[in-house]
Amino acid sequence: MVSRRSFILKSGAVTAAAIIGPTVLGRKVFASGNSPLNGKKVLFVWGGWMGHEPDKCRDIFVPWMKSEGAEVTVSDTLEAYTRYNLKTDFDLIIQAWTMGTIESKQEKALLEAVKSGTGIAGWHGGLGDSFRNNTEYQFMVGGQWVAHPGGVIDYRVNIVDHKDPVTRGLDDFDMHSEQYYVHVDPNVKVLATTTFTDKNADWIGGNVVPVAWKKFYGKGRVFYSSLGHVASDFNVPQALEIQKRGILWACMSKYEPDEEWKQPVYETGKKK
Repeated sequence: MVSRRSFILKSGAVTAAAIIGPTVLGRKVFASGNSPLNGKKVLFVWGGWMGHEPDKCRDIFVPWMKSEGAEVTVSDTLEAYTRYNLKTDFDLIIQAWTMGTIESKQEKALLEAVKSGTGIAGWHGGLGDSFRNNTEYQFMVGGQWVAHPGGVIDYRVNIVDHKDPVTRGLDDFDMHSEQYYVHVDPNVKVLATTTFTDKNADWIGGNVVPVAWKKFYGKGRVFYSSLGHVASDFNVPQALEIQKRGILWACMSKYEPDEEWKQPVYETGKKK
């Protein structure tokens, strides 16, 4: 018997797939066999706190990446970071691992791989709230979750960069999920934001906080989106598309020239 929840998830996934087309959301059309993921080697690491449904998110993104031509290795342990040579064995790492702890040798292997050019991408707590005691890891990601006032609420996501390929052609959209309040590196390239109200924390009303960004850590591309509290959040077509495009961008880390991502928002003497 199919449960109501699984039916909704499957139906939503079909709906999202039907809606997400190049003419609707402006995604670049790649010739058959010519996706940026084609031939790329990807490590997908999932685990940690299961409330964020990393297994169900795995089942969304791994089949899609394989359909794009990627060779995907899936691991449910952080030991993968030392089991493989991350620098040479993979073009991209996707991590869906909320909270928990990472051993120093595992963290070192991950950071050195990204710094040398391996891309990394992720979403919500799986990348942005993984290892709370590891500040160098947070430095790599470019931000860290600190609160989601009100829990699961209605909020709006605003596209602020309409030229970047990750968000080009997308319009603002609504979410019913956790609205992540994150502490952010001021030099990440912000692609989408959200504005907080004073309903659940009166001192943050009107604050604008990044939702999706990209950056570099050394030579490695880093993509993060705070969307994706649970797998059904990706039934929102724009949330899914942003994550897919971010993955496509990050997988080219070793193959395309660096981009200028610095945005010195605190630079003195600049005209506002």
